[in-house]
Amino acid sequence: MMEQRIIRYEVRVTKKVQKNLRKLPPEVVRRFVVLAEQLRDRGPVAHDWKNYGKLGEGRYHCHLAYSYSACWTHEKGTITIEVYYVGSRENAPY
Repeated sequence: MMEQRIIRYEVRVTKKVQKNLRKLPPEVVRRFVVLAEQLRDRGPVAHDWKNYGKLGEGRYHCHLAYSYSACWTHEKGTITIEVYYVGSRENAPY
């Protein structure tokens, strides 16, 4: 029987995102934590999330709540995912 290896992704959060998280409502922060765990365990594709979408080659986003979104990147062939934005949809870089 073949041994199956579980790949876990490394989720990096930029300093700007860390700073923004301190300003967000607790429920949005909790949802972000769940998203980060899912990205770590499943990879960069997050179909389960509201308004999930691909923004371009290796760039993704989803809504954490009606007014808040998250954006991340993943370079093909790596196990690193970088979350570069969490905040209001109005200011999202897409």
